[in-house]
Amino acid sequence: MNGVTSPDRTVWTRSLAMQLSRFAETEAASSIVLIGAIAAALVWINAAPGSYDDAWGTELGIRLGSLDVELSLREWVTQGLMPLFFLVVGLEARREFDLGTLRERRQLIVPFTAGLAGMVLPILIFLAFNLHSGGAHGWGAAMSTDTALALGLLAAVSRRLPEQVRTFLVTVFIVDDLVALVVIAVVYSSDVRVLPLVAGIVCFALFAGLMRWTRTPGALLLVVGVASWAFVRASGIDPIVVGLAIGLVAPAYTPGREQLEHASGIFRSFREQPTSRLAQLAATTLVGTTSPNERLQTRLHPWTSFVIVPLFALANAGVRIDGSFARAALASPIVIGIVVAYVVGKPVAVIGSTALLARLSGGRLRPPVGWNAVAGSGTIAGVGFTVAVLVATLAFTGPVLGEAKIALLAGSAISTGLTWLVVQGTARLPEQRRVRALLGDAQDGVDLVPPVDAARDHIRGSASAVVTVVEYGDFECPHCGRAEHSVRELVAAEDVRFVWRHLPLSEVHPHAALAAEASEIAGRAGRFWELHDLMLADQGRLAQAELIGSLERLGVAAELAEDELQRHVHRARVEDDIASADLSGASGTPTFFINGQRHYGAYDAASLKEAVRLARDQVRATATGGPRRR
Repeated sequence: MNGVTSPDRTVWTRSLAMQLSRFAETEAASSIVLIGAIAAALVWINAAPGSYDDAWGTELGIRLGSLDVELSLREWVTQGLMPLFFLVVGLEARREFDLGTLRERRQLIVPFTAGLAGMVLPILIFLAFNLHSGGAHGWGAAMSTDTALALGLLAAVSRRLPEQVRTFLVTVFIVDDLVALVVIAVVYSSDVRVLPLVAGIVCFALFAGLMRWTRTPGALLLVVGVASWAFVRASGIDPIVVGLAIGLVAPAYTPGREQLEHASGIFRSFREQPTSRLAQLAATTLVGTTSPNERLQTRLHPWTSFVIVPLFALANAGVRIDGSFARAALASPIVIGIVVAYVVGKPVAVIGSTALLARLSGGRLRPPVGWNAVAGSGTIAGVGFTVAVLVATLAFTGPVLGEAKIALLAGSAISTGLTWLVVQGTARLPEQRRVRALLGDAQDGVDLVPPVDAARDHIRGSASAVVTVVEYGDFECPHCGRAEHSVRELVAAEDVRFVWRHLPLSEVHPHAALAAEASEIAGRAGRFWELHDLMLADQGRLAQAELIGSLERLGVAAELAEDELQRHVHRARVEDDIASADLSGASGTPTFFINGQRHYGAYDAASLKEAVRLARDQVRATATGGPRRR
């Protein structure tokens, strides 16, 4: 769960759940840095206002021939670095569409509606207070949730929220971010110049084509991306939209088995002939198996979370507060409008729109989480800073801008407090009610293809178990051998059954396929699990002669075992499992599925037990909630 690959992590597999866990954890840590930066800005400007303004007003320029870009230090942070933050936002959105719950477009309806309503109602509330006050043009400052800060504060007030809740939250926030940036580009951009805009669009189209259709060196993509940024900025449109657009065109995918086999072949060639040319080819091939989306996120996310966003806060959160300012702020319609919009408008919109959808659809369109989780999502959505401050700096100046910033900070603090109350109230519910309040009773999608078949699959554990754990494994894979200790602890539970399916990685484990066939010979004799345990316990003894000896000790005639292994009698059965792994998106070992859904990340005993506990809770919540409807 710490974002670092270890021996106890599924190799070559990625998922929404794993990425969201890592994302939420990173934001929880970075939120501390962000809050510290906000506090530092407030202290700095009030202790030494002249130095604060002078520092961030420092002019810095770049000149390349006739091209001259000169901006203040604050503008370099806002227009030069913040596009990288929104690039990460775009990457998150694209990954949701490619790998996450939004692959099923029907799943987008509820969070899209909640995200859109969570912007429209706060805008209307702000306008109700400011329509005749002269501040109505700043309505965009009342609409956008700060994804990074909201997730970080949520992690601070509730450390053990189920992954489904975070999934719902991130989906709502992505809709919010996308619409907010469109508003900035369309509404808060003036004096748009056509020729630079066309040039920027052409550069972006070239970037998208290069990323999709070629293995273009990163340096060339960087040059084209920077050119697009420069032209869009010259057109008069805020260049942060370029970062978002680049993120949206970066595809996300899990590597296929053929890609991995090809990469393994290149690495074997290097192992046999370690030349610099093969080393470069192996490195390029290995990197190329992962998606551009994941590579960019891996590189940029720490920088945006721990450097760029805190720098933005340090440069823009400074507000000089004195007695006259405080009196004016308390009576300001802009302050009142923003605070009420976020503290009241966001939760009412998220909860109300979700409930209305469920009612109008007869329960067919329901949130993938319980209603307490929806309520907590609504309250934490009232945390607004990054995009809201961006809009405020475009819409306001002088003391009015300071009032808007203070209102955003106050609204975020109150919204966090409301979320804490929801979390504490939910925690005090009886277990069954608490589980249903968090998880709801909607049925999740199934990743495993085909489903477990008692007449065909190798099953260990109680037939009446409420949780089924399926492992795609390789008898020669050392990770599978280590995972076996965790699996044994799971199987010891009365309400868990375990299923083994074959996924021999023959390109790296030369004995794996034959070992899988040998296990099928043992299975026909009713001794599958005994040989399964023997082979995983001693993975160095999987040559044909050793397999025949193991089968003979289990009561299978040596002549029969040798004949069936040589004729590969059971190869078709193993290949059926490999085909099901491909259909289920499993390309590495071990890959686990829990009640039909892929489990990603750590597979130590504690992590698997926690995943099983959540699956059990989901089954119980569904059972107590009556018939499930889709």
